[in-house]
Amino acid sequence: MTPTGLTVDGHAGYAKTGNDIICAAVSVLTQNLVNSVEALTEDKVLCYMENGHMDIKWENLSEQGKLLVDSFFIGICGISNTYGENYVQVCMGADGR
Repeated sequence: MTPTGLTVDGHAGYAKTGNDIICAAVSVLTQNLVNSVEALTEDKVLCYMENGHMDIKWENLSEQGKLLVDSFFIGICGISNTYGENYVQVCMGADGR
């Protein structure tokens, strides 16, 4: 099944709010994914964001869009591998997300 979106939820809890480098890194990667897909492809993404939560949805990503999503996951997995799953967990849902 092809993924049709992703969800980023919660706070890392690595440091105090405003000083949490893990939250900052995940936020930057997530926002950069949306911005990059919109700026570098013809793909459309829907993004819902509120404090500590972001849902990103898409349909039929181009090869460029898929590459950007893959790059996002390389970055997120790198953070999880470096700092541990206590701070960043990468989960695939039943629908491939």
